[in-house]
Amino acid sequence: MLEATDIRVAFGRREILHGVDLRAAPGTVTCIVGPNGSGKTTFLRALTGDVAFTGSVTINARDTSRLRAWELAALRAVLPQAATLSFPFTVEEVVRIGLRAGTEGDHAEIAAAALGRVGLAGYGDRDYQVLSGGEQQRVQLARVLAQVWHPVSRNGARWMFLDEPVSSLDLGHQLDVMRIARDFAEAGGGVVAVMHDLNLSAMFGHQMLCLSEGRIIAAGSPDAVMTDATLSRAYGCRVRVNAVPGDQAAFILPHAVQPI
Repeated sequence: MLEATDIRVAFGRREILHGVDLRAAPGTVTCIVGPNGSGKTTFLRALTGDVAFTGSVTINARDTSRLRAWELAALRAVLPQAATLSFPFTVEEVVRIGLRAGTEGDHAEIAAAALGRVGLAGYGDRDYQVLSGGEQQRVQLARVLAQVWHPVSRNGARWMFLDEPVSSLDLGHQLDVMRIARDFAEAGGGVVAVMHDLNLSAMFGHQMLCLSEGRIIAAGSPDAVMTDATLSRAYGCRVRVNAVPGDQAAFILPHAVQPI
């Protein structure tokens, strides 16, 4: 279980998050949505300990602030919004960074398996720097997968924290990445993802958390969060949500016609 209670983050005198809570169970994909500047990435960085915060975060009933770096690495892996590498690493070397951070560092075959999982089988010897942005993003996802290759360990569920995991990808690869996240959850792990695409969030998320100006304005199932009133309030424009007949998880969001 992942539990975050009364998370507050301030940069200088400006408070960015105002007491945000989250409870996510293993076996679920939680999508954090909201407009630009709403605090989504800041909240994810608080959950992963990459930004100072007040409040508490526990993973599998363990206070993350009391865990050593290697203990955290064994419990969760993080895909940041952007990852910059200055050295001429090969693709396999990038994936092995995650493999060595986890608990299966002696299983070299996992690196190749992770690359195959993201559709990059045979890319191991290529220069990471010459790949396209989308390919680099998939390599970074393979790194994350290698770190938590087995969704459940003897210490409980493992977690993936993903910040905009489909931002540089075409439609087909977006679906592939979200299926990977869903499969990881269905195998017993947990996923928390910052998302901009509301349709993908509704299709693959078990629960959604909608932030606006550093506060939760809605939380629950996609059906509960994806409403005209909630999204119009969050995004500051009139939005109509249409569920596809016969498929409760699919939604169509027409473009906004006018600001509120």
